[in-house]
Amino acid sequence: MTIADIRKTTDAKMDQSLAAFQNNLTKIRTGRANPALLDSIHVDYYGSQVPLSQVANVALLDSRTISIQPWEKGMGAKIEKAIRESDLGLNPASMGDLIRVPMPPMSEERRKEMTKLVRNEGEAAKIATRNLRRDANEAVKKLVKDKAASEDDQKRAEAEIQKVTDRHIAEIDKMVAAKEAEIMAV
Repeated sequence: MTIADIRKTTDAKMDQSLAAFQNNLTKIRTGRANPALLDSIHVDYYGSQVPLSQVANVALLDSRTISIQPWEKGMGAKIEKAIRESDLGLNPASMGDLIRVPMPPMSEERRKEMTKLVRNEGEAAKIATRNLRRDANEAVKKLVKDKAASEDDQKRAEAEIQKVTDRHIAEIDKMVAAKEAEIMAV
């Protein structure tokens, strides 16, 4: 493995870490309705737990209401029960075949809790990025130790890896700030 390979794989892994962080952010509740909020809910379907999206069509009715259209008639009650039992604090209402999930407005205290959660997720993403940087630097040091690269190459590679790390951490900070602004907007 060469220094260029190490840098490329580190960059790719950091991009994956960033994508995972962004995915986690979509699951954090803001004042607005978001169908991704219900991704973590699993419904009892003939004895097995399956994601809500596999038994119903989840969509937005308006900015504060999620609609759920079950694909089978008997699933409505099970879906409602699963949403009520989740820790999201949502109260679904059934209207014939359609289930409406209104988003209650968040209190100021709840908004602050959510921003803390966003910051914690951001810190975890930064730690993952820094761990990838450490692993890459160790791989470069091993190349130098095995005489596959010079010490000058090591210094250059570490500087490049640091630039990649800084870029990813700045992106994480930007995403955290945007999500916090979205949560605090009334």
